[in-house]
Amino acid sequence: MAGIAAIPNSNKPKALIYAPAGRDAWVARSLVDEAGLSSIAAADLPMFASSLSDDVALGVLTEEAVRSSDLKPIAAWVSAQPGWSDLPFIVLTTRGGGPERNPAAARLSEVLGNVTFLERPFHATSFISVARTALKGRLRQYEAQARLDALGEGERRLQTALAAGRLGAWELELSSMALSASATCKAIFGRRPDDDVTRDDLIASIHPDDRDLVLTNLRQTIDTGRDYSVEHRTIWPDGSLHWTEVHAQLYSDRYGSARKLVGVCSDTTVRKTIEENLRRLNENLEERVRERTKEVNAAHQTLLEEVAQRERAEEQLRQSQKMEAIGQLTGGVAHDFNNLLMVVLGNLELLGKHVAGDAKATRLVDGAIQGARRGAALTQRLLAFARQQDLQVKPVDLAELVSGMKDLLRRSVGSSISIESILPVTLPPALVDANQLELALLNLAVNARDAMPDGGTLSISLRDAQVAGDDGTLDKGAYLVLAVADSGTGMDAETLKKAIDPFFSTKELGKGTGLGLSMIHGLAVQLNGALRLTSELGVGTTAELWLPATERRPERAIEADLPVPQAASRLKILLVDDDALIAMSSVDMLEDLGHEVVEANSGSQALELISSGQHFDLVITDYSMPGMTGAQLARAARDIYPALPIVLATGYADLPAGTDIDLPRLAKPYDQAQLAKEIAKAIARETAPLLRFGGDTGGSKPRLSKANDVSDEIGDGACVV
Repeated sequence: MAGIAAIPNSNKPKALIYAPAGRDAWVARSLVDEAGLSSIAAADLPMFASSLSDDVALGVLTEEAVRSSDLKPIAAWVSAQPGWSDLPFIVLTTRGGGPERNPAAARLSEVLGNVTFLERPFHATSFISVARTALKGRLRQYEAQARLDALGEGERRLQTALAAGRLGAWELELSSMALSASATCKAIFGRRPDDDVTRDDLIASIHPDDRDLVLTNLRQTIDTGRDYSVEHRTIWPDGSLHWTEVHAQLYSDRYGSARKLVGVCSDTTVRKTIEENLRRLNENLEERVRERTKEVNAAHQTLLEEVAQRERAEEQLRQSQKMEAIGQLTGGVAHDFNNLLMVVLGNLELLGKHVAGDAKATRLVDGAIQGARRGAALTQRLLAFARQQDLQVKPVDLAELVSGMKDLLRRSVGSSISIESILPVTLPPALVDANQLELALLNLAVNARDAMPDGGTLSISLRDAQVAGDDGTLDKGAYLVLAVADSGTGMDAETLKKAIDPFFSTKELGKGTGLGLSMIHGLAVQLNGALRLTSELGVGTTAELWLPATERRPERAIEADLPVPQAASRLKILLVDDDALIAMSSVDMLEDLGHEVVEANSGSQALELISSGQHFDLVITDYSMPGMTGAQLARAARDIYPALPIVLATGYADLPAGTDIDLPRLAKPYDQAQLAKEIAKAIARETAPLLRFGGDTGGSKPRLSKANDVSDEIGDGACVV
């Protein structure tokens, strides 16, 4: 055979065959297969020796093939087998296996060890029987290997577990009291790994107060067989005190006699130290618990207060956001309604002049004008709620303002209600719009009257107050508090929450708009103040207006009446408005005043007219226009004619951020008298410096050709609603 034959079935045990003569190898392989083994045939003895391994279950040799060969490689492998292995060999011989007939057999027995000689000729069943017997022996060796491996793995795991748990292992032979202890066990008792430690040594190291306990439990375990478990103090050779926990079990022989104790021990010094410290700490536990309970209660109360404060802040934020959203919507509606009312009022005013001789028509026109003015008052309330009404904020003496309204307030609330006032005269002024504040105060008085249908007392008081920090609604600073209190029916908590909501009213249908308190709230916020309401059912309601104080003194300037321009003061006016109805009404009012009017419906169209060289004495332009606003038109026009008078008409309280321009403003809706008054004021404002210096104003400003043509030049300024 030239090489090693392939293994027919790798799952079968393997037999290694060396039979080079004739058909011996083929016969041996056939018989091996019959015995249930796979076969590997070696071509020569060195190959046979190199193929030996623990996986080989059986070796088959012919005596004549190895009689005079070098068997050292085979002998070396056999002697190097692990302890569990003893590979069986079958030697086919022609002279038997006894030394008396076959002296060479003794040499093979010495080399191979576990060898069976089978004398030829033999029957096939004899070989198969011998092979199976050898295989059974080999399989038992494999089982022994597996058990040894398992035992070794278990031992390794046990040692790993003991090391991980810092446990020391020990055994005590009861017959001789010989002690076997691991290095960890010795260390737990304060000994070095190479120290010889006996049972007496360990007993002597136990604290005297614990020694009887240990010996008693040890005797009980030996006598009864129950598990041994004791924790005691140990004194190390260096005198230090440690705690040791010991557990053990009793092992007995098959006759029930106690043979040895096997156990583990651990150092519990750290745990006992912690327990002792904990015990000492718990000696005053009750006092500590009481102190801690007080701290927890205080912290809990603080947390509840913070939560309540946060909930109040969130509620204020929600109310603010709701008011802001509704205010934006309301302001837009009011602005558009202003434009409609301007068209109605302007046309009704002009129509009234044409029907002056018709009493019925005059009555109808007057009624329509009154209705439109009531609508204008309603838009002022809407704009107040939306914080978009035009406020003329100045220092105002609130005590003087309230005193001046006493007669009006008394007539408004009726004779069944008495009015009391506390108005110190030494308080500083407040930064407010006097007209709007009078309207708000009158509104509060009327609300108080309605809350006291059977009469009562209305109290109006004034005081100063300081806000130390930002309280969520007011900035830090000085304030004046105008309080209006009644002794009426009052409101419950739910009604009080909704009191300043727009269109919310407790009055009967048709007797209230629900905008009174909303308007006052909007006014207060726009003045950088606040409206605060308190109320209790059956007791009454108090409304406080917090208004910013100022050190500036109230202005007492007297404004001279300005003459309304007559036909002799005919002006050429450029009117700019993108709303055709408003433009038509305004043009009619201006022409009725005797002026010449040129109409433009956009800023770009107006700029083309100005750039074309046409002369205009005055430009009246709406602010809110698509494409180009009135402010943008004013800037572009002033670049061409710096002295061109421009009046800005708008329905908004303030121009948007970034609109840095100072122009006279005309509030929508306006009537013919207001229009004439603003034109006259613009003429007087612009012509005063020209008359003072006279002649050419220099630069690109137009020259006045006549002293009485002062209306030809009108300066800048603004009027915004």
